[in-house]
Amino acid sequence: MTCRDFTAFIADYLDGELPESARQPFERHLGHCANCTRYLEGYRASMALGKRAFEDHDAPVPNEVPGELIDAILRARRASTD
Repeated sequence: MTCRDFTAFIADYLDGELPESARQPFERHLGHCANCTRYLEGYRASMALGKRAFEDHDAPVPNEVPGELIDAILRARRASTD
């Protein structure tokens, strides 16, 4: 499995919907590719933050969220309501 293949299967893998025939090569690749391991961790974190964004709009923004990202989201929200 290549890194490109890995990214194509990541959502199904995290949802538990990746067939066994693809899951084994996916996990083997994950076991030896540091870049894809980091990508998977970042993907998981992004998905978790995305889900949290819709849970409680009054909750404080976590400290680990970059200010530039917050600014970009607020600009996009304003642009979509104009």
